[in-house]
Amino acid sequence: MFEKIIRFAIEQRWFVMLGTVGLIALGIYSYQKLPIDAVPDITNVQVQINTSAPGYSPLESEQRITYPIETVMAGLPGLQETRSISRYGLSQVTVIFKEGTDIYFARQLVNERIQQTKGQLPAGIDPAMGPISTGLGEIFMWTVETKEGAVKKDGTPYTPTDLREIQDWIIKPQLRNVPGVTEINTIGGYAKQFQIAPSPDKLVAQGISLDDLLRAVEQNNSNVGAGYIEKRGEQYLIRAPGQLTDIADIENVIVSNRSGVPIRIKDVAQVYIGKELRTGAATENGKEVVLGTVFMLIGENSRVVSQAVSKKLEEINRNLPDGVVAQTVYDRTVLVDKAINTVKKNLIEGAILVIAILFLFLGNIRAAIITAMVIPLSMLFTFFGMVNNGVSANLMSLGALDFGIIIDGAVVIVENCVRRLAHAQTKAGRTLTRKERFHEVFLASKEARRSLLFGQLIIMVVYLPIFALTGVEGKMFHPMAFTVVAALLGAMILSITFIPAAVALLITNNVSEKENRIMTWAKRGYEPALVKSMANKPVVLSIAAVLVVLSGLLATRMGSEFVPSLNEGDIALHALRIPGTSLSQAIGMQTELEKTIKQFPEVDRVFAKIGTAEIATDPMPPNVADNFVMLKPTSEWPDPSRSKTDLVNAMQTAVVKIPGNNYEFTQPIQMRFNELLSGVRSDVAVKVFGDDLDTLNTVAGEISEVLEKVDGAADVKVEQTTGLPMLTVQIDREKTARFGINVTDVQNTVAMAVGGQEAGVLFQGDRRFDITVRLPEELRNDLQAIARLPIQLPGNVSGSDMPLFVQLGDVASLDIAPGPNQISRENGKRRVVVTANVRGRDIGSFVADAQNQIQQKVKVPPGNWISWGGTFEQLQSASKRLQIVVPLSLFLVFLLLFVMFNNIRDGLIVFTGVPFALTGGIVALWLRDIPLSISAGVGFIALSGVAVLNGLVMISFIRSLREEGMPLDRAIHDGAMTRLRPVLMTALVASLGFIPMAIATGTGAEVQRPLATVVIGGILSSTALTLLVLPILYRLTHRKEEEMDITDQQAKPAYTT
Repeated sequence: MFEKIIRFAIEQRWFVMLGTVGLIALGIYSYQKLPIDAVPDITNVQVQINTSAPGYSPLESEQRITYPIETVMAGLPGLQETRSISRYGLSQVTVIFKEGTDIYFARQLVNERIQQTKGQLPAGIDPAMGPISTGLGEIFMWTVETKEGAVKKDGTPYTPTDLREIQDWIIKPQLRNVPGVTEINTIGGYAKQFQIAPSPDKLVAQGISLDDLLRAVEQNNSNVGAGYIEKRGEQYLIRAPGQLTDIADIENVIVSNRSGVPIRIKDVAQVYIGKELRTGAATENGKEVVLGTVFMLIGENSRVVSQAVSKKLEEINRNLPDGVVAQTVYDRTVLVDKAINTVKKNLIEGAILVIAILFLFLGNIRAAIITAMVIPLSMLFTFFGMVNNGVSANLMSLGALDFGIIIDGAVVIVENCVRRLAHAQTKAGRTLTRKERFHEVFLASKEARRSLLFGQLIIMVVYLPIFALTGVEGKMFHPMAFTVVAALLGAMILSITFIPAAVALLITNNVSEKENRIMTWAKRGYEPALVKSMANKPVVLSIAAVLVVLSGLLATRMGSEFVPSLNEGDIALHALRIPGTSLSQAIGMQTELEKTIKQFPEVDRVFAKIGTAEIATDPMPPNVADNFVMLKPTSEWPDPSRSKTDLVNAMQTAVVKIPGNNYEFTQPIQMRFNELLSGVRSDVAVKVFGDDLDTLNTVAGEISEVLEKVDGAADVKVEQTTGLPMLTVQIDREKTARFGINVTDVQNTVAMAVGGQEAGVLFQGDRRFDITVRLPEELRNDLQAIARLPIQLPGNVSGSDMPLFVQLGDVASLDIAPGPNQISRENGKRRVVVTANVRGRDIGSFVADAQNQIQQKVKVPPGNWISWGGTFEQLQSASKRLQIVVPLSLFLVFLLLFVMFNNIRDGLIVFTGVPFALTGGIVALWLRDIPLSISAGVGFIALSGVAVLNGLVMISFIRSLREEGMPLDRAIHDGAMTRLRPVLMTALVASLGFIPMAIATGTGAEVQRPLATVVIGGILSSTALTLLVLPILYRLTHRKEEEMDITDQQAKPAYTT
């Protein structure tokens, strides 16, 4: 079949060229549609349920909201686990489904179950699902700020409330409609409210309760439609507007009537534009701002969406009030472009090196160009496949592409064609006719075709185990395996169609096979080495065996990690303060921290989110802040050679001096990655489960003490679960009974006076603002004033018109004591987490060490248990998978070799290439001090394919010489010498293609470095093996046949080697 294809390609060469042009067009079209990203999105299928419960303490929100929601989620189809957090005023339940569950189906199921909880939840509590986004969905952030000296129309400066109003009613509605945006989240500033602040003394004097005030506003703020009337053939609609439109309207609402004198709101209260009781704030470069975040819809392309948002924001900026600007502070496009540039640079440099080598070795520029053409063509073929399979171009997917490996097959065929054409020409002593030329090309392609197809199939088979990875590992590495296999498939098709056609078309006139200097030197060096090693077989073989064993030992001593972390060029800094720190205090500490960081000349800007945003996708208490430190490009640094690690260390030293803070340094995407993977933001987490919070905290404390002493532990922290100061109003039931008051009367009064209660909405066009009733700030913060709150007695006790009041202090006492700060649960049980990052040591050995020490030193009380989490879990599950799958794929490789050679011996000989290749890879990693990671593992997988390919080329050629009747020793010698060029070429091409990747320093280079290092090291060692050890092994295994032949010819003389 393949012969027919090759013959067709040579005869219909113009048709093949036309097809190639078609492929180019298709590839370029696909390239424009190709989604581009920095890293694959590894979010699991999860649905967040956020419930805002104003005024609820962590214990109440767990008991009344979290527990019922968690219970009702149990037994959903495809449910993997549930996690939850209960905090002041917030309950968040995260429901995680098994891989492959459709997100919309999952949300539908969760929504149905939420409806069932409606009866069990307290009145007015409404659970809502989080945005349809992924953990990496926060792709764009901007701040709304004012220029120096900007003022409003009335000449007053802009307040945080004004900026928030601009964000909510001008910017947000426009950005929300950008395609691919699912939600806009705002943090910082104050949502505008019309506040009615009653004076308790005036209320008592006029005999008015807080409830009366609330009712008065509700009854004076509505529009009513009253149908229509017909008059003289016309129809008039009737409406009775009564909505409040401004502060004056609210002030004039009548609350009650005393002896014919109306009492208005303004007689007992002040009305002004107030501030909400907010749960979060944002700062930038040491001043408070309003921060907006764009959430990208699941499955969209982050680069396209953030570009569209950026463009829209420019338009919006033109229409903002004078002096107000919306400034971009984080844009995912920047990182994506950096990462893609790294990949692009590596691929282009690799391609140039490959072409240079081809030219050096073939000594024929046309042949070199034909071979190199396979690179762009197979890339275009890959783009087409990627677009159709929804694989985005990112560090992982393009990270394993090595043009050397891809064009191996083409190199072998072109080299063979050039060699045969030159030989035929020398033989004929003239330029070949067209027919002769085509015939030679056909024979050359046919000769190299079989070993080549098998070689490429072998490399593809070797990549199959990667498709067996599931979960997070699968999402990281599937794109990589897919692109490599697609590129190889493209190259394979091209090498039996395009290459023969192009050689037949373009290599016409005088074909000289110039033995260039490099080859002459190579042969001069190689021949004596080959002869020597053939003479000292035992020595060479034992050296080889010892090397393999030693590298095996070395591998056991090396560290391991899941994936090397990508240097994003920015720093994320998690700042923690003492639980119970108020928001205003936290902002003060934050501005000081930002001023310190801003002193570093490398820093472009610092911004932070403190506490929880409007949509609680990432709930944090007010004492925790996420800082984003954006760095300038390294070229603008005072010392461009300074490493980022050094900068982070310097920052750490500087910020530790600010009192009251605790820090954790990471990177924006990495922080999210860790959180998505295991619900914690760090590398390793020890989770303690149980029922009693005090016990959990004690055990967690003991664990953290042990962890801190483990070598390599950094940022060891126990989750802050306690220490939130609480003011409890203890109601005395005896006293309330004596006055005939219900407990709810007392509770409602406290809730309204201190927490505030909505009395309706005030509309201004599209904009709508709440009207709330709440005590003035100075009274709210005064415990004595709270104790004097008037509570109306039921019925008219004194016989006069005026109702009677008692003070809150008469029926209740006020106690201050610390309570729980947050309660986390996992799969229906409370848990406390101890987290640690690992520095200067690989995660694998750290965890083993820590587990061992904790087992010995920490006693866990009965009914409680410990489990481990963090990024190392992925490493473990991926390693387990690979332990089964890698041997399987090696077995498949062996099967292919067996099919190719039809005997086990030759298959095994070629197969010895694998351990040798691994030897080189391990040594290379060890020399560069890179731990084993899944990336390096993928490198080893690629290697086994390449190693086998070289042996294949050599052995199949020696075999064809034997079939022509050449004696064994001579066949081995000639075969090895003839095949020196293609073996060296494939080896150099494959390893040099990876050199730019191994030494790259751009964004994302860390992820590709292990892979490239392994391939380069392994190819060098396996080439040495192919050239020196393979001939020996072949000679030893085929000695018997040679002896048989000799015996047939004569009586057997003494036989020496």
